Amino acid sequence: MERALGKSFRFVELADDINRHMPDYVAHRIMMSFNDRGRPVRGARILLLGLAYKKNTGDARESPAVRVAQLLTAMGAQLRAADPHVVEGTAVDGRVPRVEPTAAELAEADAVVLLTDHDTFDYAAISQHARYVFDCRRRLTGPNVETL
Repeated sequence: MERALGKSFRFVELADDINRHMPDYVAHRIMMSFNDRGRPVRGARILLLGLAYKKNTGDARESPAVRVAQLLTAMGAQLRAADPHVVEGTAVDGRVPRVEPTAAELAEADAVVLLTDHDTFDYAAISQHARYVFDCRRRLTGPNVETL
């Protein structure tokens, strides 16, 4: 990226590079947490919370959640997703069943991944019912929560 003055904005380029690779890093961290618990990702039931690009919106264009879903699916995970704002038609629809984040759904997941921190999510219920949470938004605490 070069501006009118002809100077390279390396910091902006580095930030853009980090953002582009963050979904790969998230998927890798989830895989490593499964490894640490002696479980494979293949066959694991993973609930993705939030498919939108930004909280409290329904816009999933260029959302990192789509790439995270693709990577975890490629690893053999059985994904489910919940997003109260994103309507059908995202790149994951058809491959990832959409569900409500009920207590039962949270409890049945081997991992819950908070990708978009919508205000409508019940964070107390997530902490209470999920066995393991990978929190990409630093909204949760507890012994069952790992943060990005």
